Amino acid sequence: MKASRKLFCLTPLCALLAAGSAYATNGMLMEGYGPISAGMGGVSQAIDHGSAAMSQNPATLATMPDGSSRLDIAVGVLGPDVSSSMMGMTAKSGGTSYLMPAVGYVKRSGAYTYGIGMFAQGGMGTEYEATSFLAMGSGAPVRSEVAFGNIIFPLAYQVSPDVAVGLTMKYIWSSMDMLMAASGAQLGGLVTGASGNLAGALAPLAGAPWARINFSDDNKFTGAARATGFGASLGATFKLNKDATMGASYQLKSSLSDMKTGATTASMTAFGGFVDQGQITIIDFQMPSVLAIGAAWQATPSLLLAADVRSIGWSDSMKTFKLRYDSAQMGGAVSFGLPQDWKDQTVVNVGAAWKTNEQLTLRAGMNLADNPVPDSLVNPLFPATVKNHFTLGLGYQLSTAGDFNMAVTMAPKVTVTTPQGIDISHAQTNWQFLYSHRF
Repeated sequence: MKASRKLFCLTPLCALLAAGSAYATNGMLMEGYGPISAGMGGVSQAIDHGSAAMSQNPATLATMPDGSSRLDIAVGVLGPDVSSSMMGMTAKSGGTSYLMPAVGYVKRSGAYTYGIGMFAQGGMGTEYEATSFLAMGSGAPVRSEVAFGNIIFPLAYQVSPDVAVGLTMKYIWSSMDMLMAASGAQLGGLVTGASGNLAGALAPLAGAPWARINFSDDNKFTGAARATGFGASLGATFKLNKDATMGASYQLKSSLSDMKTGATTASMTAFGGFVDQGQITIIDFQMPSVLAIGAAWQATPSLLLAADVRSIGWSDSMKTFKLRYDSAQMGGAVSFGLPQDWKDQTVVNVGAAWKTNEQLTLRAGMNLADNPVPDSLVNPLFPATVKNHFTLGLGYQLSTAGDFNMAVTMAPKVTVTTPQGIDISHAQTNWQFLYSHRF
């Protein structure tokens, strides 16, 4: 992510324009959407956690009283701590703090609940200085940033007193920046096809001590390569009795166009003065499908317990990172394929909420997951390797109409070693804050 920390305003216009960057947690997905869910370890399938439900199980929106409406305004502070080390050299990622807004409005009328919201879906990235060993002596920074955001339109329907169903339609936008350095031989090993004059220039570059692919901008809201598309999700809840509820949802794999830069805003450079400008196309980069099921139990009037299991389909969306560079100067094109082979990820969320009095609620939880990225293919630019998260949260009733919620997530450090002998360490401390107003 960009070292010039992303700052997002919360006006409606900026909320709609913001790219909604996030740092890798459960792969590229958030560990919890909104502080009510996040404070309880990310549980979401069978609990009422406000408009953030449209990012998870939209059927839970039907828990709202008939005739009521709710406005949620939230901000997250994501605090990754990433470093890469090799042979006594250490490169620390400069991206350590990012602000991320969200806003949602929902209203219930009879059996129907509907609304609109803007939420970040996920992302990942790093920032290393030009003097780090990862720059390969190129004298320029090395960085990556991937961001996904949504404008979501949810609809929930109360089928019966015990059953509710919901669906969401999503307008999704994505963006990416990348400044990548490698030896000429390493970059050449990623080539899957070439044409035109550019194909003839590749052979001399194979012996270069460094070569680079560059596309990045200074925009705080988007990356140099951009795409838009659509997504959808379905959900349902079922009350087993007055104290126990089950819920499930399925998020479809996204349907995004290929991300593209401008015709001359990307470049390929190499040791010895090789410079060419052109366009980068990232081919079929999608967010995964997610299947989730969970349950909640009101154990006592003041104690709520909940647990979810999620299966994230990374193997279908993160097999190979494919991009094509089309030269605007030399002519021709070259295609690259970076193997990813991410594994499907199983995430277990467990949490509890204790209402201490009429105003204060305390929350705690765990988000337990495996690492979807194979050690043999992990890259310092995309270290989506965090496994477990431990969470705390609280809610405070400010008035009959307004309340405040917050959560903190702590992800212990995970260290993996690449085949090249680079030790990549990744830990996180994340915060989420929410003000809700009911009408």
